[in-house]
Amino acid sequence: MEGIVHYEYVPQSQTVNQQFYLQVLKRLKPAVSRKRPQKRAAGARALHHDNAPAHTAHSIQVFLASHGIPVVQQPPYSPDMAPCDFWLFPQLKTVLKGKRFEDIDTIKKNATSTLNTIPKDSFKKCFQQWQDRWKQCVSSQGEYFENY
Repeated sequence: MEGIVHYEYVPQSQTVNQQFYLQVLKRLKPAVSRKRPQKRAAGARALHHDNAPAHTAHSIQVFLASHGIPVVQQPPYSPDMAPCDFWLFPQLKTVLKGKRFEDIDTIKKNATSTLNTIPKDSFKKCFQQWQDRWKQCVSSQGEYFENY
């Protein structure tokens, strides 16, 4: 695991809709190619996002298919399957919790600094947790469960 490839902050008052998400994906694609050239081969990468309407919109599915980007389907009613939800955001919160910031730019600077200090070897642990969650989800055969 080599760390975070790309991140963006949603502009203030911007809704994450399919148009916005499409632009993010268009910026993500060259970032992956530039930072992970070994992932260019077919089947060497896959995108996992949740079932938010912006992610499941037809225009997004068309873009991903036309660019040969495979998607790991998010099981319904499984909100804690995405690594950002169960791993990344809690790490950010641990560092930033309880601090006061003067403005949004200061928040962004502190969040970016925190992202950049995450040890690269911890991404391997995250990926293992993701795999474990998928195994539990598959073994439950679609039944709801709360604890991983």
